[in-house]
Amino acid sequence: MKKFFILNLLGLLSSNAMASEGFTWVTSVAKATGIEEAFHHADIHHYDHILTFLLLCVLLLVGAFIYRAQTNNKDQAVLPDAGITFKNITEMYGSFIMTQCRAVLGEKDAPKYFAFVSTIFILIFLSNAIGLIPGFLPPTESINTTLALGVFSFFYFNGKGMKELGVINYFKHFAGPLWYMAILIFPIEIISTCIRPVSLALRLYGNMYGDHMVLGTFSNLAPVAVPVVFMLLGLLVSFIQAYVFCMLSMVYISLATAHHDHGDHHAHH
Repeated sequence: MKKFFILNLLGLLSSNAMASEGFTWVTSVAKATGIEEAFHHADIHHYDHILTFLLLCVLLLVGAFIYRAQTNNKDQAVLPDAGITFKNITEMYGSFIMTQCRAVLGEKDAPKYFAFVSTIFILIFLSNAIGLIPGFLPPTESINTTLALGVFSFFYFNGKGMKELGVINYFKHFAGPLWYMAILIFPIEIISTCIRPVSLALRLYGNMYGDHMVLGTFSNLAPVAVPVVFMLLGLLVSFIQAYVFCMLSMVYISLATAHHDHGDHHAHH
């Protein structure tokens, strides 16, 4: 009986019914509740990534409120729980992100940007990993989602750069240390900076789309054992892509907020 249950579970996990058969939980719920009518009878699959992304945002907000409730008491906030609990896992995650922030941004600036990095990392990781659950399409498999994330990062690090240095000084550092080279260096640096959100978006989109296609292909070839291996690989890819996105964003923040002297300007990529 136990073996039968495990085999059925593996079959469910490896089933490619999610995308290849046109089935997703978001689509089913939308049709069952009549939400599809709001899209004027359009193909609801076009909005799967948006609705799934919103679902993840809601789940993260719920998780944040739960953690806040668990740490309202000072004694509860200081003392760790016994065993593996939601509070301990959340604090381990926070410790991991703070370590990365300190490594890239330094001890002084790490707390300033911790909220941004921790939020964007968990949001991208969950958006990647949810595609491993049958019936869900990863939001990051859509170029619209990844481009929106890239643009958000772009506005964030430029905004922080202007706040730290002032708008005029911020744009001055695009001109380079030599005034007579500014006419050449300035447009190159501006174009290079504007390309960053596109490169972030395409890197994340390409990797997640490719990973999902590989999983789908091997699910059709061997619908029980092989996809489990690729799901583990997919989980690793989901983590790495979220990590790369956040590390690059932190590097861009560091470059945007660094105080350069006139003779100490250096390349920005």
